[in-house]
Amino acid sequence: MSKNSFKNPFTTIKAAYRAALYLAQILLAVAVSCFAMAHDSKTGIFGFTPIPESANKANWNPKAPWLIPEGFSQSIVADETALNIYGGGINDWNDMNTVNETGTSAGRYLYRTHEVRCGVFWAPFPLCGAYPGGAVSVVDLKTGHASILAQDPSYQALDGIRWSPWGTILFAEETAGGRLFEIVLDKKDRTKGAVYNRPAVGRMAHEGIAVGPDGAIYVVDEWRGLSAECPDGTLPCGGGIYRFIPEKPGDLSSGALYVLGVSATPEGEHNTGQGAWLGPIDAATARESGSEAGGASYQRPEDLEIIGDTLYVAVTEGPRDEAGNELFEGRVLAINLDSMMVTNFIKPGVNAPIEKGKPGEEGFQAGMDSVDNLAATPDGKLMIVEDNNPSDIWVADMDHNGDGQADNVWLFGSLSDPGAEGTGIYFGKDPQTLFVNIQHSVNKDGDATWAITRE
Repeated sequence: MSKNSFKNPFTTIKAAYRAALYLAQILLAVAVSCFAMAHDSKTGIFGFTPIPESANKANWNPKAPWLIPEGFSQSIVADETALNIYGGGINDWNDMNTVNETGTSAGRYLYRTHEVRCGVFWAPFPLCGAYPGGAVSVVDLKTGHASILAQDPSYQALDGIRWSPWGTILFAEETAGGRLFEIVLDKKDRTKGAVYNRPAVGRMAHEGIAVGPDGAIYVVDEWRGLSAECPDGTLPCGGGIYRFIPEKPGDLSSGALYVLGVSATPEGEHNTGQGAWLGPIDAATARESGSEAGGASYQRPEDLEIIGDTLYVAVTEGPRDEAGNELFEGRVLAINLDSMMVTNFIKPGVNAPIEKGKPGEEGFQAGMDSVDNLAATPDGKLMIVEDNNPSDIWVADMDHNGDGQADNVWLFGSLSDPGAEGTGIYFGKDPQTLFVNIQHSVNKDGDATWAITRE
């Protein structure tokens, strides 16, 4: 072997080491870049460039009522020309949405609740006499045909709706002692089905419904638990978060109901801290028995969404001071279902802007106010729509640093229809399409379900 052909093995190892180090640096740079992109709202299946501010009602266009990012379009899925449930110029109160997420023709049928209620100032009893009761409707997304799936004169303020993993539809009433129902669909016709009352899940002012991977049902009591007294005059009262465990998986006819309790709350954080499920409690008096068991009370918890191991809860109002003023404009809670730690995932003034004034006014600042409904985006982020005017749609970044809070929020959309609210945000089987309802439109017979689609 010649001298020139000899290679020092240590030199070869050093060269390999330097090459490996260089490759590691490249991979680290790529990883850092990807992590940074993960914080950018432009990434992901439903990525977008945030809009700069809320919609001004002076710019309302009934044919395009949503202010949305570039690269997205809006269209009507079904309005009151397709199905006019109540007639006489009375809006249909479109509320929340779900599709048949599993089974035959998954994603073809869109199911909606209609939040008709009687006896309140905007729907007095004489007017309600013309109503045939609250309804659940269905839209065939393939043909566009809309019809009534379920309706009854006793149905009041139908609100939450959710597809179950065992192939049924859950829906509920938002009244003080509201019921939760289950629809078992006809196997041959997904636009028809039989309705069953499920009292074991609890009587309360139902709105949000979520189903855990273990089959547990999560519900909320949409009640001002910190300021609306129980019948015996006690406070706090209700406004809780509940977990129902069926006796048999997929069978909601019997089981045990529990209420969320919270301890070790940091000062000023209002029922966040270490959580635990307390009970079982009496399902027939869930509000009162939940409070007696030590359940945490919130001001109008409205909707629920499970993403991964976290249950998110939209709480529309903040707690009150001694004068009755809100300390902050609502929030979104995050409950880690493994550790049961409860945190403020989004809180205006902490990790979301505070709304100031109204669009068009001098000094207006877009901000989060009166969070209402929640949805999971196709790329695993949380979407929020406000019960507010203007009604904004926000997208929250994930909790990348593990502190229980969203690392960012972005403004995705805003409703210009004067006095109306957006509700029922929901992604079906098409990851490019967001379903959202307009409720209380200024337009005569103007309530409708819209699709906001990424082009």
